[in-house]
Amino acid sequence: MDNKSKDFLYRYLNNASPTGFESSGQEIWLDYLKPYIHSYFTDTYGTAVAVINPDQPYKVVIEAHADEISWFVNYISPEGYIYVIRNGGSDYAIAPSMRVNIHTEKGIVKGVFGWPAVHVREEKDDPKPSQKNIVIDCGCESKEEVESLGVHVGCVVTYEDQLTELNGKYLVGRALDNRIGGFIIAEVARRIHENNISLPYTLYIVNSVQEEIGLRGAEMIARRLQADVALCTDVCHDTKSPLYDKIKSGEQACGKGPVLTYGPAVQNNLLKKIIQVAEKENIPFQRAAVSRTTGTDTDAFAYAGIGTASALISLPLKYMHTTVEMAHKEDIENIIRLMYHFLVQLPAGTDFRYIK
Repeated sequence: MDNKSKDFLYRYLNNASPTGFESSGQEIWLDYLKPYIHSYFTDTYGTAVAVINPDQPYKVVIEAHADEISWFVNYISPEGYIYVIRNGGSDYAIAPSMRVNIHTEKGIVKGVFGWPAVHVREEKDDPKPSQKNIVIDCGCESKEEVESLGVHVGCVVTYEDQLTELNGKYLVGRALDNRIGGFIIAEVARRIHENNISLPYTLYIVNSVQEEIGLRGAEMIARRLQADVALCTDVCHDTKSPLYDKIKSGEQACGKGPVLTYGPAVQNNLLKKIIQVAEKENIPFQRAAVSRTTGTDTDAFAYAGIGTASALISLPLKYMHTTVEMAHKEDIENIIRLMYHFLVQLPAGTDFRYIK
């Protein structure tokens, strides 16, 4: 990773991009990509699409999602305490003692998720964090004082944590799910440009919004593009971490390569081609299986319109939906390499149908 890539990575991941409010992150993403693409467009809800080699009949997508989990201000008590609801899959259990940014029209308001001291919590009735008892304290003593800062019901709240590194091998941060995917697909586009690759098809680099609340951005853009092929990237669980059930969730681990998923939404002939490329280029990979849906934007692309041949390339992640999500740098690089080599080796017009 050179300095330009690293600067983009930190600016992009440190910027807040909560579900429904992704625009500032999308601007950072597009600004980085503009030198490497021919055109771009956005849709009504903020999905950003960079385009290489436009107007070709065969259409290929590489995709990630741009949003991160967060909170919505839902109620402000007379005493000035702020109660919240989830925006995406935010975890009540990790909220106590976290520092937060409340996003208002007047700017960022700082706050903390308070929690009673251990001294006053008896074991038999020790409360678990929930919507009813986690509150944000922004140093105000009344509802009116809170509102004077610009805070109101509907303001979005994100954690203050920023991207860091551990042991020279891991990236650690609050929003790797799945804004690291936006970094990955941007780096793929950059390598295509810098290596002077002339693709025989149109490539759409898609950064979708609102994945965390049900794949909504991908649903909209997939119907619009009607692509022939879609490679989606998202995160999956590192199940070698403590407390995971490997029999239920399979065995995937950070540092062992991209995870390729088997499941109904994954087009098997496309998956075989990806595996062939990985083996040819000596890119390590792992396998996973899902019983019904992948739970990622892959499902939205697979079933849009008449159907798009879709596959999922996942990044193993520790501690998903926390402020210390961890991903191995080598896995990130290997997903970039796998996507790049697949695109370079894909002939236009490839028909992935099972029966022809």
